[in-house]
Amino acid sequence: MSALHLIRHGAIAELKLDNPAKLNAFTLTMLKAIEPYCDELERDPAIRAVVVTAEESRAFCAGADILEWSELAPCDFARHWVREGHRVFDRLARLSKPVIAAINAHAFGGGLEFAATCDIRIMAPDATLALPEASVGIVPGWSGTQRLIRLLGEPIVKEMALFGRRISAERAFAAGFAAEIADDPRAAAFEIAQTLAGKSPRAMEVAKYMIHAAAGEDRGAMIEALGAGMIGSTEDRNEGVAAFREKRKPSFPGK
Repeated sequence: MSALHLIRHGAIAELKLDNPAKLNAFTLTMLKAIEPYCDELERDPAIRAVVVTAEESRAFCAGADILEWSELAPCDFARHWVREGHRVFDRLARLSKPVIAAINAHAFGGGLEFAATCDIRIMAPDATLALPEASVGIVPGWSGTQRLIRLLGEPIVKEMALFGRRISAERAFAAGFAAEIADDPRAAAFEIAQTLAGKSPRAMEVAKYMIHAAAGEDRGAMIEALGAGMIGSTEDRNEGVAAFREKRKPSFPGK
């Protein structure tokens, strides 16, 4: 069974990492579960917010399971492991619903990159962030040198990726990566999610698109989604579709 679970709590969905024996490290099975879960969440209007959690362990997520990728040939490692992870993490980052990460323990490598896809991050006081890939002879492959630059800044990412330093929750909060430090990150995340559940889902979706466009998160797709939403509500769109169905020349109203 997949060690990634989707649990529903009314209007809030919980996406839970559940591989504690390996510090919640990602396996290929876990990676492959992300995309269908995102598709399911995207199409369910009852879900207003998503909380990302992890089973109790010494790590929120220790990254990618080394035993899963270490035996892969270089081309397969790049093509299947790195590109697969990058694609599904991007899918979560672009979910139209707000996503909150409850980082209850250390987030290393792919675990940090996973948390970076979320809109808001709540960290436990003793949780730390790290990019330890260089210690096993590889580099970050799931947006650690890309998305994290926007969220933490180049100097901090270099400290982690080049020098191997861990970043404390206090420093992550000061840098703006963590929205809050809480003794119980899951409870704090659910409290925020419950507040979001009472807000306009369309307003939150459009606000997220606009912010992502400004931040460079798949800007082209975000701009086109906003444009499509605007034109989709016009009389021009209704007339164009009606004319196509009736096999006649459209007569657009002009305003």
